[in-house]
Amino acid sequence: MQQKLERSTVIIYSSARKNGNTTAHVNSFAEQNDVRVICLDNYKIAPYCYDKKYKNDDFHAVFEALLKYDHWVFASPVYWYSTTVQMKLFIDRITDYMDDEVLKPKLRSLRGKHFSVLSNASSTEAPACFIEQFKNTFCYLGMQFINHSHKSTQKVA
Repeated sequence: MQQKLERSTVIIYSSARKNGNTTAHVNSFAEQNDVRVICLDNYKIAPYCYDKKYKNDDFHAVFEALLKYDHWVFASPVYWYSTTVQMKLFIDRITDYMDDEVLKPKLRSLRGKHFSVLSNASSTEAPACFIEQFKNTFCYLGMQFINHSHKSTQKVA
């Protein structure tokens, strides 16, 4: 993802370390492109609940702010073959839009949008299952996968 982006882009990221490797990866990408950066860790996103009674929850505001962008870039460290808890909460909460007739049109607006993934870990590559969770979810929602960029945090001896 070194080339300049031609579509409106937002980076959605989460990491346990505010100034760690993921933030550095996000900042490097953001410097090369004119993008908005949203750190999910700055918002309260409750776990999905069937009754949908969330108190002081930021999910809907965050999700609807993202809808104006054509390209979503998800960034996360690889934790035990998966993403951060906050990123997983965000993804799970998309279900709110799937089973609510009033919200479904907003979810359908994802069709035709694009997404990419930024990852980092001590491994030289992200495990396939890490990338597949994003591909399976967002392709299902009608988004088109563009690219994945992984950075190894392993120090070269």
